[in-house]
Amino acid sequence: MAIFATVGRIGTTVLAMIETRLALAALEIEEESQRLLGYFMLALLSLILFGIALVLVSLTIILVFWDSYRLQAAIGLAALFGVAATVIIMKLKSAFAARPRMLASTVAELNKDVHFFRNAGRDNEE
Repeated sequence: MAIFATVGRIGTTVLAMIETRLALAALEIEEESQRLLGYFMLALLSLILFGIALVLVSLTIILVFWDSYRLQAAIGLAALFGVAATVIIMKLKSAFAARPRMLASTVAELNKDVHFFRNAGRDNEE
């Protein structure tokens, strides 16, 4: 009977550990989705406002140079916007590369659990 009780306690402990790890994974997924939604909303808002500002500045510059250099002003602005877009894309790529791995804490905890169970058998043999 003692063996069955021990196996039952071990099973209960393992199930509790799995439940904790799944709860941690769910929490991390929820946090990541909220963070991504926030990034998306801020990016969309800033894109709209920045677009309006660029149109107004571009029109102002082209109107200032309308009589003498309107074509050069339009080409210069197009080049400037192209360079700015390239810089923004490069920063966005580096920001995505630097973000934390999804479920990193869950994976680390599961690795600890696996390491513990592998070493638990060795400790009893010695």
